[in-house]
Amino acid sequence: MWIALIVILALILILGLWFAGAYNGLVGLRNQVKNAWAQIDVQLKRRYDLIPNLIETVKGYMTHERQTLESVTNARNLAQQLSTSTSVEARAKAEGELSSALSRLLAVVENYPNLKANQNFLALQEELTSTENKISFARQFYNDSVMKYNNQTQMFPSNIVAGIANFKASEFFELKVEEERQAPKVKF
Repeated sequence: MWIALIVILALILILGLWFAGAYNGLVGLRNQVKNAWAQIDVQLKRRYDLIPNLIETVKGYMTHERQTLESVTNARNLAQQLSTSTSVEARAKAEGELSSALSRLLAVVENYPNLKANQNFLALQEELTSTENKISFARQFYNDSVMKYNNQTQMFPSNIVAGIANFKASEFFELKVEEERQAPKVKF
């Protein structure tokens, strides 16, 4: 009788420890996803801060390219407004539109040799290229973190704990349009 009770208590203890370990692992992965998303936000904020300086530098040279400048400004403002959005898909779409607008701006710059030689523009162009690369790396880290988290929430036996503790799968940061998948090409 005592042996059976000890075995049952041992099994309950082992099951409880396993549950706690699986739960803590899921919490850690969920926090890693949140941290990865925050890193994307940091780089996007850097991009948002850079764009007005780029526009001001370009504005003096490109007086008849007003529509291009306005499209970049509008795309930046929309992306910045959606930066508090909880929808990864909505943010990805807005960021893709901003990348497209920046690509168009940098393509138009090709027609202005004096602008391409401007030191302020060259410094901003280099900073923008660096920021775009950092955004790409942050997105990759985010998606890697989401994959690990989603795998844990969907694979047996941790999916049992995920179901009981209401852990939901996270969304990947995906760009839907092929043009949006590429960072602005900067050639000077």
